[in-house]
Amino acid sequence: MKNPADVSVETSNAQAVGNIDQATGGISPAIHPSTTFLRDENYALFVEGNSYSRDENPTYKVAEAMLCNLEGGADAMLFSSGMAAAMTIVQTLYPGDHIVAPRIMYWGLRHWLRSFCSQYHIGLSFFDPAEPNALERAIVKNTTKLVWLESPCNPTWDILNISESAEIAHSAGAILAVDSTVATPVLTQPIKLGADFVVHSATKYLNGHCDVLAGAIVAAQDNELWQKMREIRLNAGCILGSLEAWLLQRGMRTLFLRMDRVNQSALVIAECFEKHAKVKQVLYPGLPSHPDHDIAKNQMTGGFGGMLSFRIHGGENACLEIVKRCKVFKRATSLGGVESLIEHRYSIEGEGSPVPRDLLRLSIGIESVQDLISDLTHALE
Repeated sequence: MKNPADVSVETSNAQAVGNIDQATGGISPAIHPSTTFLRDENYALFVEGNSYSRDENPTYKVAEAMLCNLEGGADAMLFSSGMAAAMTIVQTLYPGDHIVAPRIMYWGLRHWLRSFCSQYHIGLSFFDPAEPNALERAIVKNTTKLVWLESPCNPTWDILNISESAEIAHSAGAILAVDSTVATPVLTQPIKLGADFVVHSATKYLNGHCDVLAGAIVAAQDNELWQKMREIRLNAGCILGSLEAWLLQRGMRTLFLRMDRVNQSALVIAECFEKHAKVKQVLYPGLPSHPDHDIAKNQMTGGFGGMLSFRIHGGENACLEIVKRCKVFKRATSLGGVESLIEHRYSIEGEGSPVPRDLLRLSIGIESVQDLISDLTHALE
């Protein structure tokens, strides 16, 4: 069962793109925990594609169909984590190939890229998103095979021009993969802007409740490279469990509602504290003062996301004192849940991090925005 073709993406997503439990008529799609599936007396599968859960499972297919619908992609794959998804793309490369990525990005992937590329003789260059033409200068024509972007970049929230980056990458013979975890498909659809692959840490906004570890890739085309990624996922066994896949699709059904709330609250908080005496700078692409505000206005629809950062007068020590005094904001890493989180990002990433020591990262949840403002005001003062 599928939704009517004339309904909005918002409606089809809320209704799990028309998926119901066919066996019972249940409105909620069923969980299929089986790891293997029956064949008939002629050894044909009872249901084509359902053979062994390391590759396919009916529970995965619901969430993957929802992701394709949200991103406008040709196909999608779930993974056991966002890192597993990202690593699968990188593992399609060969020794002598070259990767370009932003200097400011998810620290776990940045750290792994350095190790993996060194071990397997793959070139790796980082570019500064704030510098004009930095991406173009970092690319080596016909050698760079993967351009990796984050937009917004975590945790300074630089906005990268995806359409322009796609043209640069493709003209050099590279593919473009975009980590759109923070923007979500509600705000940005990288495939429509020219990306070849969209990657999500589905642990974050897609699930939205801090209770599922998951990742996803959505492909613009079902081609030879995509099939290679499917083979890597199958052989590596980095697939999501059926319960986690079911929880993920349940979380995604409220994605538009949650993003609407966090977009509104994050903008109010950014505006409220932009001129605060203790705050050196508020980093949020929804503010006209953000250097990439114009790109964000053109590329993001319906809001600017629920993530922002404060740079604090007094540096690292002042940041740590502020975090201690927060009562409503939870001191924890991660992002994208219904609870608001705060962290001193440099303390998480450690020595060698390009993140300023005076930066506090905030993930805005769905609580009362006045409670959040009061908590931050008390912590700052």
